[in-house]
Amino acid sequence: MELATMIEHPRTTPARSSAVPLPPDSLEESGLSAEFMAGLVLKALHVRGAALGLDLFDTLAMPMSLLDDVIQELQERRLVEVHATKGPRRGEWVFKLTSAGRKRAAEEMEVCRYVGPAPVPFEDFRRWVEIQTIERTRISEEELRDTLEGVILPESMLELLGPAINSGRSLFLYGNPGNGKTLLAERLARVFGDRYFVPFSVLVDGNVMIVYDPVHHRAGDLDHETEARTGHPARNGGNAESSVPSEIIRSIPVHDRRYVEAQRPVVVTGGELTLEQLDLQWDATGRMYQAPPQLKAAGGVLVVDDLGRQRVPVRDLLNRWVVPLEQRRDHLTLRSGKKIVVPFDCFVIFSTNLEPRALADEAFLRRIHYKIEVPDPGRDEYERIFRSCCDERDIAFDQGALDYLFNEFYERGSLDPRRCHPRDVLDHLRDLAGYRGQPADLTPQLLEDACRSYFLPSRPRVAQSLTEG
Repeated sequence: MELATMIEHPRTTPARSSAVPLPPDSLEESGLSAEFMAGLVLKALHVRGAALGLDLFDTLAMPMSLLDDVIQELQERRLVEVHATKGPRRGEWVFKLTSAGRKRAAEEMEVCRYVGPAPVPFEDFRRWVEIQTIERTRISEEELRDTLEGVILPESMLELLGPAINSGRSLFLYGNPGNGKTLLAERLARVFGDRYFVPFSVLVDGNVMIVYDPVHHRAGDLDHETEARTGHPARNGGNAESSVPSEIIRSIPVHDRRYVEAQRPVVVTGGELTLEQLDLQWDATGRMYQAPPQLKAAGGVLVVDDLGRQRVPVRDLLNRWVVPLEQRRDHLTLRSGKKIVVPFDCFVIFSTNLEPRALADEAFLRRIHYKIEVPDPGRDEYERIFRSCCDERDIAFDQGALDYLFNEFYERGSLDPRRCHPRDVLDHLRDLAGYRGQPADLTPQLLEDACRSYFLPSRPRVAQSLTEG
């Protein structure tokens, strides 16, 4: 497939591009063989027992005209038959397997148990990652501030974050836990654009690899574009009085439905990460691959959280990233031993609560161009966070509540302030108020009880000290 046939209205900044993968006009253009699609149809009918034509089109996410040709071929081979009709159009016919079809479907399931949207050929997947690359993203100070609106950070951090993002490479965030490193990573993903097309699955060396993960890819929709192109509401909504049959509306896809329109992914890995998880994961039951986290993070942000607490030595883990960070590509190994080269198009954030120099040698730290500390908030910054959290929860701010937190916890040295504390304390307070049938106000008793359930046990008579303060 030529690159020009895959996009509409390309722009110079990929992160803000309106590029859309277009539906294939033929099986050849889809990159899938008729035999592969026939196996997918047989497996879908094997799982469902019988299915309406339109439901098969939805399940396999292929244009109606292409899939109908496959179904007709299966009928001629006496593997599929019409079980019932609910209307004159083939999309309204109910199809099921014949006895020969059931036998053939069972054979297909032995090879691969994947049933779902037809996969995208590996080369198309790689090309589409390049179209949506984060590498050429450039952000101004004003755009960064808009992206981080509501996230309260020191000015010194903002001065470093912008250049780090524009480098398109990697970032080392360090500092105490609870200061918002993960929240910061999620917001930074928005810098690269809100719209990203990710395939459900990819066909690589004859095997299916699952890429779409609903945990990391928050799906959007293109219903507004469907209405703009067809003049009628999208297939899941609207006008029951339309004179255009629903089958026709459903058969006019706005984009290649093998791709999901999603938000830029933020994939967070923690202390459970091992070197094996950074390679292709073979599902022996389903007989398919799961993409590793760095590939699921393509087009977005990959957070390696809690660095230094993994079960694998830090040096080995960091060395695994050296080549991908420098060359923007990664090497994965298939079960056969064959190596494949995949794009490494994600902004990597290494996050740790430990001292960076104790984790990595100078050679590796040099490859991570930006190292930024996320410090504990000072009193003024803490107050801004506390006020913001009160506003979000419709709780009236009380200066006495802030004085209480600092007098009873922070200034006496029992713990250090963290950026997450205002949010968590207020959530505890609101939960307590709801349970007791009281308004969620910053009363001395509610605040004391909320702190007692969140922090370590507080000192006696704190409610009295708050009242007196």
